[in-house]
Amino acid sequence: MKRPHVLASAAVSIDGFLDDDTPDRLVLSGPADLDRVDAERAGVDAILVGAGTVRADDPRLLVRSERRRADRVVRGLDPSPLRVVLSAGALDPHARVFTEGRELADTVVLGGTPDEVLARLADQGVVRLMVEGGAAVHHDFLAAAVVDEIQLAVAPRLVGAGPRFTGAPAHAHLVETRRVGADVLLRYRLGDADGRWLAEACTLAERCPPSPSAFSVGCVVVGADGTVLATGYSRRDHVLDHAEEAALRDVDPDDPRLAGATMYTSLEPCGQRASRPVPCTQHILDAGIGRVVMAWREPPVFVGAPSGVARLADAGVTVVERPEFTELARRPNRHR
Repeated sequence: MKRPHVLASAAVSIDGFLDDDTPDRLVLSGPADLDRVDAERAGVDAILVGAGTVRADDPRLLVRSERRRADRVVRGLDPSPLRVVLSAGALDPHARVFTEGRELADTVVLGGTPDEVLARLADQGVVRLMVEGGAAVHHDFLAAAVVDEIQLAVAPRLVGAGPRFTGAPAHAHLVETRRVGADVLLRYRLGDADGRWLAEACTLAERCPPSPSAFSVGCVVVGADGTVLATGYSRRDHVLDHAEEAALRDVDPDDPRLAGATMYTSLEPCGQRASRPVPCTQHILDAGIGRVVMAWREPPVFVGAPSGVARLADAGVTVVERPEFTELARRPNRHR
């Protein structure tokens, strides 16, 4: 099934609660984490919450930062992502999600299973979806095995009772821990190993400084034992940087782990280029990497006949294409 990439985002207490058992809303995130969440909102196409969250918290579900709104507009997007309310019953038409920010974002109400909702959102062009809860919605999406990434901000407090962040049994792979103010961010990916790392590469592509004359690409180099050896993205250190060369620049060329490594890249590595003398395929071959997993074949925009896959295959490199990630890879390249 074609569906959006799903990010489940929540703030929890040390003992795993999303809220307490009082009628009043408990805000667990500190100011720094609230700003981080705002940045995540700015990077998606839609934000989804359940009817219970609308009734209890009355959220606006908007990007708060004017700078981030302006950046979205420059990229050809609405100032704030589409607001999605999951409900099978009546909602207060005066809720802020319906009455505030209508000039910034549209709001839709959908019913159905997670699979049905995701199919409808995919039909509306949603590529990245942020699910913000509440507890029942998080559980349903996790139980349906449609969550690709989990971001948990752990607040430095114990709550003792209330709704928890739960889902069906599944193995999650920790890809990042980071202190955010007084909170700690735990970021996990779910799914098969190739899918997890390819999604990570596609997410890195979202960091690329915009360019009207070059693709935005992300890259992750992973050792045979699952250790991340390097990451990179287009124009990271220099306006001419390609993602693959930026990543490989951070690895000692004599590192023996490169021989068993896999490179995950959101776009087919270039087989020829005008901006620099060495194409990315040659950098990969020089590094001794024997396996490349990619999301999107390079369209003939800057070169007439992209040849990256053929060059790698001719040299004995195993190339795996995962076309189900194509839309995620295309997302930061909507000008193409």
